[in-house]
Amino acid sequence: MAKGTIKAASERADLLPLISEVFRSHGYEGATLALIGEATGLGKGSLYHFFPDGKAQMAAEVLAEIDHWFEVNIFAALRKSDDPVRAIAEMTAGVDRYFHSGHRVCLVGVIALGASRDIFAAQVQDYFSRWNDALALALRRAGFSAGVSRRRSADALLTIQGALVLARALDDAKVFGQAMADMKARLLAK
Repeated sequence: MAKGTIKAASERADLLPLISEVFRSHGYEGATLALIGEATGLGKGSLYHFFPDGKAQMAAEVLAEIDHWFEVNIFAALRKSDDPVRAIAEMTAGVDRYFHSGHRVCLVGVIALGASRDIFAAQVQDYFSRWNDALALALRRAGFSAGVSRRRSADALLTIQGALVLARALDDAKVFGQAMADMKARLLAK
């Protein structure tokens, strides 16, 4: 998208979704200020006005926004729901919505795999650890042992991340949908 083809965002909150898509498409390393400026319609000076610490601050805030979305929409329900089976079903549906049925890569995963991993290691590890813990807790409340809950939770996260990669690699989002359906069945199988 050429500079000026979208209305320049005036609020930091308006910028974060635009910046996150640049990081998703190019990774942290490949997301230049020129690409970010093109996506947001802002020049370098304006970007530094909103993000004085530059690209690292942008990425940290994007990761925090993603983390917040997952905390509110996925993790909290898994930890607190009176109906853990329903919470797991809602997690599966929420993950499908968030990743656009396999058409959108996991930016946290992109960061975890890139050279910038060490810069954001604490945020990445916290995100995946809390997801794993929340899902394992829901599985415990659904009647599974601690060991089974922990293994199934880790398997679910592996399935989600792997399915996103494979769907992208094959350019076939159906791979993600099938993996999600299979994962949901495996999570709760007695």
